[in-house]
Amino acid sequence: MELPLVVGVDGSDSSLLAVDWAVDEAARHGLPLRLLYASLWERYEGSRPSLGTDRPAEEVMVQHIIASCTERARLRNPEVKTSGEVLPDDAVSVLLGAGHEAFALVTGSRGRGEVAGLLLGSVSLSVAARAVCPVIVVRGSERNLRGSFGRVVVGVGDSTVGEGAVRFAAREARARGCALTAVRAWRSPAHEHTDSPLIADDASRVHEEQASDRLTNALRETVREHPETEVHRRPVEGPAHRVLLEASADADLIVVGALRRHGHFGLQLGRVAHTLLHHSECPVAVVPQRV
Repeated sequence: MELPLVVGVDGSDSSLLAVDWAVDEAARHGLPLRLLYASLWERYEGSRPSLGTDRPAEEVMVQHIIASCTERARLRNPEVKTSGEVLPDDAVSVLLGAGHEAFALVTGSRGRGEVAGLLLGSVSLSVAARAVCPVIVVRGSERNLRGSFGRVVVGVGDSTVGEGAVRFAAREARARGCALTAVRAWRSPAHEHTDSPLIADDASRVHEEQASDRLTNALRETVREHPETEVHRRPVEGPAHRVLLEASADADLIVVGALRRHGHFGLQLGRVAHTLLHHSECPVAVVPQRV
C-alpha cells in the first residue's frame, strides 16, 4: 500500500496554500492525500454525552474546516484520492505520529491564530525538527509555489546527512520533469588569506575543487539512477545558509538534510535548515537521517 502525503490543516490561509500545493504534489507522485485536523476539544469534550440538540460551536467549526479543506482538495484535482480526519490531540503530536506512515508531511508556514509577524509557526518548526519522515513547509512567492522555475535545489553538506536529501530531491526533480541543482558552499579558512593574491587565489581554487569533488561524489548514484534528469553542480563561495537562501529565490523546491540523533528529543535542526524554514523564497523540504 502506498504511503499517503499527509497535510496538517487548521483553516488558516497558510494551511489552504499547503493543501493546494500538496494536491499537486500527490498528483505528481500518484499518492493518496490525507488531511488531518488536530483538535484538543475532541479529546476533552468530544467524548462527553450531549444532553441537548445543539452541537457545540467548536465541534461545528472543526467539522466545517476539515470538510471544506477536503472539498477544496477534491475540486483542485478529483483524481487524487483524498480523505480528511479529525484527531484528538495537539497538532505537533498528531503530525509526528502520522509521519511514521507517511510519504511526507506538509504544513503551512503559519497556523491559525498565530502572530502575523511570525516568520514561521511553532507547529511547522517543531514538526520539521522532529519528524521521522520528510517535512515540507509550504512558503514563498506565487511563482515559486506554482513551479515556474523548473528547478529543484538540494544542499550538499559535509556528512552523510545529505544522502537522503539528495535522493529525495532527485525523485522530486524526476516527478516534476525539471532540473536538479546541487549546491555546495565552500570557504577558504581565514589563515589562508595572505598578502599575496596568487597564494590566495591558489588556496581558493583548491577549496572550490574540493567542493566540486564532493558534489560529484554525492550525485554519483543519482546520475546513475536518474539518467533522464538534468543535473547541475554548483560550488559557491560563502556561508551555507546564505548561499542556499539565495538559491531558493529561483527554485520550485529546496531540499536539505537534518540529523536525528538517537535519544535526543529536542528540536534537531541545523543552522541551514533553520534559516531556510524562516526565510526561504520557495517551499522547503527537510529530510531526516538518523545517526
